[in-house]
Amino acid sequence: MANEREQEGAPDRHMLGFTRDLPNLMTLAGLCCGILAIYFASSQSYPAAMIALLWAAFFDWFDGPVAKLIQGRGNEFMAFGAQLDSLADLVSAGVAPAFILLSVGSYHPAFLAGAFYLVCAGAVRLAYFNIYGMKEDGTYAGVPIGVNIILMPLIFLLDGIISVDYFQWIVYGTVVLGATLNIAPIRFAKLTGAWYVAVACFVLILSVYYVIQLV
Repeated sequence: MANEREQEGAPDRHMLGFTRDLPNLMTLAGLCCGILAIYFASSQSYPAAMIALLWAAFFDWFDGPVAKLIQGRGNEFMAFGAQLDSLADLVSAGVAPAFILLSVGSYHPAFLAGAFYLVCAGAVRLAYFNIYGMKEDGTYAGVPIGVNIILMPLIFLLDGIISVDYFQWIVYGTVVLGATLNIAPIRFAKLTGAWYVAVACFVLILSVYYVIQLV
């Protein structure tokens, strides 16, 4: 697309111009939620970190459908949104859960391997999807990296129920499982329709639960 613009002699759009777009703003909001999750996990405020992750998941799921509702959204905005979405996903579904793993493990070196594995697997999955995308049958290779965001709040429902020693290894196992599924050679169908309602309810219900944990 860049070559086409150069050939046509069209001026480049100012980069901040792409932020005057609701879907891209939602993606950026999800990115900020991922950063918030890291911030709260650094002080071991895990309920707050889980709330941040839940809303990162919400924005990740709904920026795409909102984009489809906007008529006349240009190809440039769609291309920019796709790249922005990948970068936001790497932070919210890769770096943030990896940092939470390190925090839960008291930053012991043994937990670095799991953190590295999750971030690298997520980066590979996103790069692969950016090249090959979705097939005509509505499937793509590997479980979407966004699933990692959903797994973490579910696992943290066990926090305080089981001992810390066991819990940190359950988190470790969940991270490794998620990373492995991200790059697994399996076809995964795109979730649509009622799944969006399910995700919205999931985010709202667990957000309320974790807010109560903070009180």
